[in-house]
Amino acid sequence: MHGAYHGEYKVPGGKLVVVDLDAEDGFLRNVRVAGDFFLEPDEAILAIDRALEGAPVDTDASGLAARIDAALPPGTQMFGLTAEGVGVAVRRALAHATDWTDYDWQLIHEPPQSPALHMALDEVITAEVAAGHRPPTLRVWEWGAPAVVIGSFQSLRNEVDPEAAERHGIQVVRRISGGGAMFIEPGNTITYSLSVPDALVQGLSFTDSYAYLDDWVLGALGDMGIRAWYQPLNDIATDAGKIAGAAQKRMVAGHGAVLHHVTMAYDIDADKMTEVLRIGREKLSDKGTKSAKKRVDPLRRQTGLPRETVIDRMIASFRGRYGLSEGHVTEDALTRAKELAETKFGTAEWTARVP
Repeated sequence: MHGAYHGEYKVPGGKLVVVDLDAEDGFLRNVRVAGDFFLEPDEAILAIDRALEGAPVDTDASGLAARIDAALPPGTQMFGLTAEGVGVAVRRALAHATDWTDYDWQLIHEPPQSPALHMALDEVITAEVAAGHRPPTLRVWEWGAPAVVIGSFQSLRNEVDPEAAERHGIQVVRRISGGGAMFIEPGNTITYSLSVPDALVQGLSFTDSYAYLDDWVLGALGDMGIRAWYQPLNDIATDAGKIAGAAQKRMVAGHGAVLHHVTMAYDIDADKMTEVLRIGREKLSDKGTKSAKKRVDPLRRQTGLPRETVIDRMIASFRGRYGLSEGHVTEDALTRAKELAETKFGTAEWTARVP
């Protein structure tokens, strides 16, 4: 592994870290770390560079961070910067990772669709990105019916009370990503998907990729007066409680792509949710609460804004950061998605594949 490398990484909730380096005979050389972070004392930046000099190129981000921590002068203060963040920037440099601003992003925000069709659209659109047939895409969902969306590996019978779901007219669908069950009502939920090239998350661990892909929405929420943060592995939380859950699916076909989708609670019928979802005591106890109703605090209460306004501000925030042009689902993609909804996501075989 030889040559010059450049990597960038915005520390979630922090600042941008930029790394330029050479790789010679399997070791890091001429490492230069920069960025818009704050660091005291001044000589700490040179200590970081020296700590990385000569590190084997296959050292992971944690190993690089350990070298940095061991080399920092006593009393070093970092603001908007972490040793781990520098390590990630190095890994992204060596992996030839891309940046958000390297792409022409496209927005899809279309009329309400059925739950099964939404599952299919996620798969089809992300496959198109992997194949290079469409640009990276932000898709904001509008729901055509109430639903429970269960994770790819969840047990149907353990998660959902079928009689309660039928009584309330709630469809149950299974998505292609892992994670937990989501309770959906059209006017009470904000859901979006990011379909991104694999190169955007190169050099990031699975956990880091969640934080990285959620960072823009934390900024959007901050602009609306909500102090929100990423809570590992896949939650977005505030002082009042969880407001969103994320899930991912990696696709290896073509150039590779990542589906990252998030469901946010704008408002919630907590009584109905606890009737339909079989939320076990063990899951609740590990959140430190006694009631599922206290686990989720809706955006309506925290913002005081209409749902449509929250969505518009989220889209505007993304556009301001990275650029975003209006797009749509092509006829070909819609045809394939409808076929998938009928033959896969709308079938009992798929929904009950983990009984």
